[in-house]
Amino acid sequence: MKLILASGSPRRRELLEKLQVPFEVIVSDCDETLPESVPADAAAEMLAVRKAAAVAKLHPDAVVIGADTTVVLDDEILGKPQDEADCKRMLHALSGRMHKVITGVGIFWDGHSLSFSDEASVQFYPLSNAEIDAYAASDEPYDKAGAYGIQGQGALLVAGIHGDFYTVMGLPIARLARQLRTLGLL
Repeated sequence: MKLILASGSPRRRELLEKLQVPFEVIVSDCDETLPESVPADAAAEMLAVRKAAAVAKLHPDAVVIGADTTVVLDDEILGKPQDEADCKRMLHALSGRMHKVITGVGIFWDGHSLSFSDEASVQFYPLSNAEIDAYAASDEPYDKAGAYGIQGQGALLVAGIHGDFYTVMGLPIARLARQLRTLGLL
């Protein structure tokens, strides 16, 4: 079966390449608006399923994988920063604190579907205003949930991680590979 990644994220593409199987990237155009009643812990999985379902509808002959990552601090989802002020607000909020990163995954194949989410805890160092200003002045934080990318310069903000590094990066690739093998799709 053809494998499709329903995400435009270059980080997810890089991680899926670890499976060493050919795949195609088709970005989902689904609505990513969350109902207010959705708990923060469930949002990533819900969006991952939506993304995968939208692409699977157009490609029913393929195995379609969708993913979404949320950063959660005090039950608030920190999305992608809208501007520099929003970026700095998020980084100040994360400074010196532990937060959750949840990546949801949706898999659709042959009329079936399965979803799961994986969670990691990330501890930030206490950040100075100068550190926050310098990071916010870079291009890195603006297309990433929580205003940081752990695989880039954002790694310098992180004191520690409990859980899968790749969950924080955007795709729990080891868990996904095991799931695909269990389903006979890999």
